[in-house]
Amino acid sequence: MKHNVYIYILIMAAVTFLIRVLPLTLIKGEIKNKFIKSFLYYVPYVTLAVMTFPAILDATQSVYSALAALVVGILLAWFGASLFQVSVLSCLVVFIVELFII
Repeated sequence: MKHNVYIYILIMAAVTFLIRVLPLTLIKGEIKNKFIKSFLYYVPYVTLAVMTFPAILDATQSVYSALAALVVGILLAWFGASLFQVSVLSCLVVFIVELFII
């Protein structure tokens, strides 16, 4: 069975186009429902988290060093550290944990 790749690309383009155009055409007024507004507000953050979390666990040689850096990063961010401080200290934690594990 021979598959035509152009049909797949056309279907993918149509689906992508419809996902982006349908909300613009169907929703004409301002959204006043608080639940829907809060849901739409948090969608980008959740999407970023869902894409980033598996990459964090696979980026190092050991899952233990990744988990240690994740915990340190979350704690530092929770207590108000800057993005630069969180990234540098998380990298340092990965280096130290992998130095002793491997």
